[in-house]
Formats: sequence, structure tokens, C-alpha cells
Amino acid sequence: MAKVRTPRGTWVDAALLALAGGGPDAVRVEALAAGLGVSKGGFYWHFTDRQGLLDEMLDTWEKAGTDDLIARVESQPGDPRAKLEQLFKLIPSLAVDLAIRDWSRRDPDVAERVRRVDNRRMGYLRALFGQFCADENDVEIRCMLAYSLAIGSYFIAADHGAKSRSHVLRLAVDRLLADSCGGASAAASGLGWRGDQ
Repeated sequence: MAKVRTPRGTWVDAALLALAGGGPDAVRVEALAAGLGVSKGGFYWHFTDRQGLLDEMLDTWEKAGTDDLIARVESQPGDPRAKLEQLFKLIPSLAVDLAIRDWSRRDPDVAERVRRVDNRRMGYLRALFGQFCADENDVEIRCMLAYSLAIGSYFIAADHGAKSRSHVLRLAVDRLLADSCGGASAAASGLGWRGDQ
């Protein structure tokens, strides 16, 4: 009977789970093999070395969380607001995304990859918001708030009084998709916020 090799994608998926759980140092060939219940020899059938696996992990993350996500949204009929609603519903689990962002703080190559992904995602948001927001500043504000909401809400542990977290998130999305944010660009100009410092 022929020996069945562990598929390449299985190694990548296991590595992404390890990354989400313990950062890049947790992505070790021996540990992955043990977790999969196979010998590490099968790893070298697919990858030259650990760096090859790390690169493929980043490729997989970028494709799944950007290209594939955009393609899924665009495959559905609907106006830009409906597509944004769909996008919020399809946002994948952020565990891997957050682990890669943490990793990027120590690795300039990963940081460059995150910048590319963020620029692509923000570009897509601009394209959608730009179809129903005439003001360039309003588009940029909504994109920044939407992207910050998608990533940053994971870190916020605050209670919302009688409202549930899901209810508050729903209200935030509704506000972002409204015809007017009530002069958001004027309000933002008076905040004195310097996010580039």
C-alpha cells in the first residue's frame, strides 16, 4: 500500500494555528509534525526549510483575507452598501491576522507584507464607500473607522451598559453605511489627533 503524504495545505493550516496560538516561535517543524501525528520527513517533501513554510503561511493569509474575501463579496449581487454589509459578515477570525500584526513589529519583511495587505483592503473599502459618499474626506474617514472597527474591536473589553457588544457593533456599521455621518469631516478636523506621530 502506498504511503499517503500529509497534504501541503495541512502543514500550512497547522502552522497558521500555531502562529495564532503562540506567535512565529511556535511554528516549529517538530511540533507541527507531532501535532499532525506524522514524521517531520513529510514536511521536507513539500518545503525546503522552515522559511519556505513561513512564506507560504503569509501568502495563504494574504490570499484568504484579501483576494478571496474580495472575490466572495464581488460575486454577490447588490449595491455598495450591501457589499459592505457582506464584507463585515465575512471577516474571518482575527486570531491569525492579529498574530501576524504582532510578528510584523519585529520583522520588517512581515511589516511590509502587512502594509501591502492593509493598503489593498483600504483600497477596496474606498472603492465601495466612494460609490455613495461624494466627499473624499468622508470616504477616508469611513474607511479608517470601518477598518479600525474590524480589527480594533477585538482588543476592547469595555461593557456597553444595557447594550450587547453585537448591538453596538451593529449600530456602528449602520452609522458607517448611513447617507451622512453628521459632519464627521468637520468634527475630525478639530480633534487635534496626530496618528502619524
